[in-house]
Amino acid sequence: MIRVLIVDDSPTLRTVIQSVLEADPEMEIVGQARNGREAVMLCHKLNPDVVTMDIRMPVMDGYEAIQAIMSETPRPIVVVTSTKSDRELGITFKAVEHGALMVLGKPKSQSGVYKDVDQFRSQVKAMAEVKVVRRRRYPKRKKPAVSQKKSNSKLPGGAIKIIAIGASTGGPPALQSILRRLPGNLPVPVVVVQHISAGFVSGLARWLDDTVDLRVSVAGESLLMQPGQVYIAPDDQHLVVAAGSRVWLKQSPLTDGHRPSVTVLFESVARNFGSTAVGVLLTGMGADGARGLKALRDAGGYTIAQDEATSIIFGMPGEAVKLGAAKEVVALGDIAERLTGLINNEELRVKSER
Repeated sequence: MIRVLIVDDSPTLRTVIQSVLEADPEMEIVGQARNGREAVMLCHKLNPDVVTMDIRMPVMDGYEAIQAIMSETPRPIVVVTSTKSDRELGITFKAVEHGALMVLGKPKSQSGVYKDVDQFRSQVKAMAEVKVVRRRRYPKRKKPAVSQKKSNSKLPGGAIKIIAIGASTGGPPALQSILRRLPGNLPVPVVVVQHISAGFVSGLARWLDDTVDLRVSVAGESLLMQPGQVYIAPDDQHLVVAAGSRVWLKQSPLTDGHRPSVTVLFESVARNFGSTAVGVLLTGMGADGARGLKALRDAGGYTIAQDEATSIIFGMPGEAVKLGAAKEVVALGDIAERLTGLINNEELRVKSER
C-alpha cells in the first residue's frame, strides 16, 4: 500500500485529490495538512511514502516545507498547483530546485467530471517508488552567467549541427542539470520534447531560461533555429525539424501515446541531420523516444541514453537500450561533458555500449 500525505490549504482541493488518488486500491491517504508547518510535522509522525504539495499556503509555504522535509525526513514530493500565473512564470518549478520530483496541475472539474485523473494518479503513484536523498536545508545556488548569454563568440564547431533531447517523468531537473553545464556560446541549437501537463511548458521554459546560460524558449511555427538557443515543444503539438534548420509544429496523431512525441522529433532529426546530430533520451515512463533514437542511430547520429542509476524512471531510456538505440549509456552528470566533447570533435572514450 502506498501511503500519501496531501498538503493544501483548500479543504475542497484536499478532498478532490483524496478522492482521485484513493480510486486506486493500492493508494491510501494517511493524512492531510493545511500548511507547510503541518506537512513537516506529519512527515515525522506518519512517515508517508509520497507527499502532494501545494505552494501558496499560510504559516509556511510549499518551498519552505519542501526544504525542511528534504533535509529532515526526505521522501518523494510532487508539487500540485492550480495557479495559472505560477505555471506560466515558472514559479512552481523552483520547487524542483528544492527537491520536489515533479510538478502537476490539480484535477479540474468540467461539468462535474474530473479530467486527466488517470495520468495524475499514475504520476503520483510512480513517484512513490523513487529513492530520494537528504538535502541540505539551504543549498548554495549557481548564479547563471548572464554575460555568456549575450556573447557572440563561439566554441569551435565540428560535424555536429544539432542536439535533440527527449524526457518525461523527472525530466525538468534532468534538463536543468544538463543545460547548466553547457556554455552559453554553444555553437548549435538544442531542441527538446518534455512530456508535461498542459499549461506548464511556458513556465518550464522561463524557469530554465532564468537558471541556465543558454537561452530557452517555447518553439514557434516556422522558426529558424539559432546556435546557443534551446527550443521546447509546445503543448499538444509535435515538434519537427526540417532541412535549413527550420522548426515546424504539427497536429498529426499521437505517436507512442504522446503529442508532442520524442519519437517524432528524433525521426525528423534523423531524416534531416543524420550523422550531424546527437540525440539524448532522458528519464521517463513508457517507451516514447526509443524507436526515434534507434532511427537516429541508424541514420548515423550519435545517441545517448541516461543510465538507470541517475534516472528517476528508467522506462524510456531503458526501452532504447533494449532496442540497441543508444550508442552510449551515460550518467546524468556526465552527459553535458559528452555533448561538449562531441561538438568539439574530441576523442571520447565510450564507457558503456548497448
